[in-house]
Amino acid sequence: MPKCFSRAPHLQPGLCSENAIVIRAMSWTIPKLVPRSAPVILIILTLCAVTGFAAVSHLVARYNANQQARGRKLYAQGLTEAGAGRYEGAIDLFRAALTCDPTNSQYQLSLARALRDSEDPRRLDEAESYLLALWQRSPQDAAINLALARVAAHRGSIEDATRYYHNAMYGVWNADPDSNRNRGRIELIEFLLSKNVRAQADSELIALAASLPANFAAHLQAAQLFTQAQDYAAALGQYEVALRIDPANAAAMAGAGEAAYRSGNYTIAQRYLRAAVSSNPADESSRRLLASTDLVLASNPFQSHISDAERNRRISAAFAQSEERLAQCARQTGVDLAATSSSSSSSSLSNLQSRWITVKPDLNHLRFPVETDLPDAIMDVVFQIEHQTAVTCGPPQGFDLALLLISEKREAAGQ
Repeated sequence: MPKCFSRAPHLQPGLCSENAIVIRAMSWTIPKLVPRSAPVILIILTLCAVTGFAAVSHLVARYNANQQARGRKLYAQGLTEAGAGRYEGAIDLFRAALTCDPTNSQYQLSLARALRDSEDPRRLDEAESYLLALWQRSPQDAAINLALARVAAHRGSIEDATRYYHNAMYGVWNADPDSNRNRGRIELIEFLLSKNVRAQADSELIALAASLPANFAAHLQAAQLFTQAQDYAAALGQYEVALRIDPANAAAMAGAGEAAYRSGNYTIAQRYLRAAVSSNPADESSRRLLASTDLVLASNPFQSHISDAERNRRISAAFAQSEERLAQCARQTGVDLAATSSSSSSSSLSNLQSRWITVKPDLNHLRFPVETDLPDAIMDVVFQIEHQTAVTCGPPQGFDLALLLISEKREAAGQ
């Protein structure tokens, strides 16, 4: 007790005694609060580590979620730019979206499309590199194959474009596979036609026609593609299917009339062209084809179900017209039909004039209804004149055009 008074003489003796009691109590309590067991300490440290890891993971997840949200926003903006044809802006936005989500295959695909559609040949290689990386991971993905086919088409590679278009047609589509396959085939057909590969385009068209739905627009488009491929008989067939679905469609009537006209089916052409002009009086193209068709049908001496007198009248009219055409072409080119030069185009016209003069007396024998080759012999001279003058003096018009068409499509025109 004296030590207590010596250290704190200002304290009363009772207070010193109470402080000593408190200190002794704390000396017993503190060791109880601090665990001395190693497992308990380990558990506490583990809980702290787990809590810290969870907190960090949460922060990382939130950061990634924010990045992905930002990427989606940038990607949506890029799609808007690409849809408006502003590919430079779309490329920048898609690149930015990829920095937010580097493994997103859709972003890579869209960036490759924008690079391809930017019409900058220098960017085709970069577009192809993205697409080939995607293709290696998913070679059956139809969208990726279609994108590669379009890159090949931009480069003009028929072999690569055909291969990738076929991969797209027979690949895996996420939605509406039949419609997407037909669209892919149509793109391939249009590409082949642009490269003038008609035989291959025609085979693709046959495959397309076999898989078309019962849809007016689909058959109309197929008919137009057959027309581009100059397969007019097949085009007529597709137009007729379209007209069975929509019989009053003026565009299909006009198309069917032109296809029949080009294939030499003039009776069918006349029917469809008349309907087209009646439905759409402003259709000048159909009106011109109809006038030519009417002339062919009124002038063709080989048409069935006409009398001998009418046949002879038509042959005589054609023979006279060929002489007029020959003389007109000679005047146009400054050729003297009496000349007999053997080294210029004048010799061709002069020789035809000589043949015409030689055959002219045979017209008097046409009135005899005896089965002979005379009508063919006379019309052969007419056809030769029309062909040669078309080469020398340009495409004919009117009656001369009708005679030329009859000679080119004689078998069909006689039906």
